[in-house]
Amino acid sequence: MSSRKPGDSDVLSSLYSMIPLLFLLLACVELSDAAAAVDVYRLVQYDISGVPFGSRLAALNHHAASLHSSAGADLSRSVLIIPLRELNISLVKEYISQKKTLGGLLLLLPQMFNFESGDMAVTKDDIHEMERLKNLLVELEELLIHANIPYPVYFAFEHDDIEAVLADIQRNDVNGQAATPTNGGYKFVVSAPEPKKLASPIMTNIQGWLPGLKPDGDTNQLPTIAIVASYDTFGAAPALSVGSDSNGSGVVALLEIARLFSLLYSNPKTRGKYNLLFGLTSGGPYNYNGTHKWLRSFDQRLRETIDYAICLNSIGSWDDKLWLHVSKPPQNAYVKQIYERFSGVAGELGLKVELKHKKINISNPRIAWEHEQFSRLRVTAATLSGLSSAPELFQRTGSLSDSGNLVSEDAIRRSIKLVAQSFARHIYDQQEDMPVFADDSSLAVDLSYVRLWLDLLSRTPRVAPFLTKNDPLVAALKKELAEHTHEVNVQHELLDGLFTFYDSTKAKLNIYQVASVTFDLLLLLAVGSYLIVLFSFLVITTRGLDDLISIFRRPPPRKSKTG
Repeated sequence: MSSRKPGDSDVLSSLYSMIPLLFLLLACVELSDAAAAVDVYRLVQYDISGVPFGSRLAALNHHAASLHSSAGADLSRSVLIIPLRELNISLVKEYISQKKTLGGLLLLLPQMFNFESGDMAVTKDDIHEMERLKNLLVELEELLIHANIPYPVYFAFEHDDIEAVLADIQRNDVNGQAATPTNGGYKFVVSAPEPKKLASPIMTNIQGWLPGLKPDGDTNQLPTIAIVASYDTFGAAPALSVGSDSNGSGVVALLEIARLFSLLYSNPKTRGKYNLLFGLTSGGPYNYNGTHKWLRSFDQRLRETIDYAICLNSIGSWDDKLWLHVSKPPQNAYVKQIYERFSGVAGELGLKVELKHKKINISNPRIAWEHEQFSRLRVTAATLSGLSSAPELFQRTGSLSDSGNLVSEDAIRRSIKLVAQSFARHIYDQQEDMPVFADDSSLAVDLSYVRLWLDLLSRTPRVAPFLTKNDPLVAALKKELAEHTHEVNVQHELLDGLFTFYDSTKAKLNIYQVASVTFDLLLLLAVGSYLIVLFSFLVITTRGLDDLISIFRRPPPRKSKTG
């Protein structure tokens, strides 16, 4: 006699029915373990006078392919992964110029260009490779930002997770097993909405004063010396555009010069008979649009008091020479005087400054240097830069290669001493060989201060359309300038309508290892077979073999009734 209780068959039935569910759950866990998530940064999307440039899409959902894909392979539904170290710029030019279709493009950058990776130890053997990659990246950026690309383009940094995935993809491509819905492989997914236009982007200018000492009874306005630096950036990826040299170095120098002269001007005995005007301007990459509107806000009397203005640009990566760019002819008395003071101080510091004249073409809307905005208002001005020639539109304005690892603190320190000493010689009518800012004095350049601000700017993307009025960086710059100057004023202006920008600059890339259709069919066959066996077993144990056979037996035909 069987000892099985009436409820035993129900319990067994429940347990057996859970086995397929557990099997499917384990399969899903196995697939989810193969997934990874990576931070990616989208190529800038913008318009100039309605003409589209940059990447026009953001969402991705395609299989991945590598440069090892077979010749002639259809990549219109694939995301092509290209490490910068293996980049063939001609290939990218070919895809863009011939308008070849891709599902998407992912460019892997070395960690040396990652501002979040911190300081990296660089050996002498690395210097040549860094220079090669930097030049390659500059060329790549110039190509991408001036093209209209109808598919998503993202940047990511080399990482163990994505490098392991790339190695697997390359191995499959070499073996002729490219990722397809049939073969499986890896699928890259970025869930992002359609990019939207940024409405009314704001530029913020910040200015501060150090008033000079006016003699008793003197009712005339004191002359003014202006020192200006544009602080915002533009690059192929707005979320990575930190511009350590262009123009983080200029901003750092301006703040340190403000600090040094605030010490001099705090004492009436050493306060000069010149006002000092400090300006941190926005809109630099966009024809110095912020500088233009800042100067237009001055009244005529203030503009007439400006003796001259010095604009600082890219002064953190030069070797043995700086350039003083001017719009007025070198024979001009004011230009000649400025150059003589700068070159004289440079000689004492063991440096070299060379004058470079570039005449303004009024009919050309392109503003190559910031001082040209002053020159158009007939104010004497010059730009001090480590660049020997004016960059083209959107060049050297905070590119992916412009990271803190490639900026020299010593170059910034020497630039600060050059400008500060030249100002002092002009303000105090100094003779030669009388250094005010000697290294062993209380007025020496503070390298820790320089390092602190350079580190902050090298970690902070500063593309103006993505900075709000209350952005923490803008607030920090205003607060710092207020520590050393008076009458700090903030001016908010709309960016010139010539430029239109779109959002969606950063995303999360999800990487999934997708099984092939063959695997899915085998899994389906295995689960189906198991369910049939389980069903047969349960019927036999609960109702008997005859009942199981009767399920599959053809029922007898009905006999029709006859009258």
